Amino acid sequence: MDKIEKISSLIAIIFLASGINAMGSEYPVGPENDDWWTAYPDQSSGAGGDVNHPSWVLDALKSNPVLIYVHKSCSYCTPQTEAVKNITDEFNGRITYFEIGADGSDARSEEAMQVYDPNGGTMYVPLTVLLTLAPDSEGEVVPVWHSTDVVTGDAWVKKYVEDALSHYDENSANWNP
Repeated sequence: MDKIEKISSLIAIIFLASGINAMGSEYPVGPENDDWWTAYPDQSSGAGGDVNHPSWVLDALKSNPVLIYVHKSCSYCTPQTEAVKNITDEFNGRITYFEIGADGSDARSEEAMQVYDPNGGTMYVPLTVLLTLAPDSEGEVVPVWHSTDVVTGDAWVKKYVEDALSHYDENSANWNP
């Protein structure tokens, strides 16, 4: 019995050290930099404030996790545009994708920038936003989001998309929009 307990403890330590919770998602819900956010994150000027998700985002979230990419056709955005394209091709049909130009021709651009800019209104592009469903601090399943306005590359986008899918699969049945 002692050997089984040691093996069980070792497995538990390895599992916890991996940073993956028991439900398969890697990033927790909270206010920290890498978390899924229910309110504006700590680095935002609106830290802790409520997020007013646009109706087009909430409608899309009824079917799948959402990826919003707001960008310009500029050299700085090019690597992130390629990364997002690679990931959306890979996860086609499993996420809802909005590619929005930041040239002012689409009203959703400014709305997405105002709502999801992680730094509270600086409105830099490229803005990459992921949304999914997860329990808040009171256990109610709500939309959660994470965003960045820097070039992250394929690996970062893929990790958050996979995490969004995991959270969504675990929680979408318990969401009451």
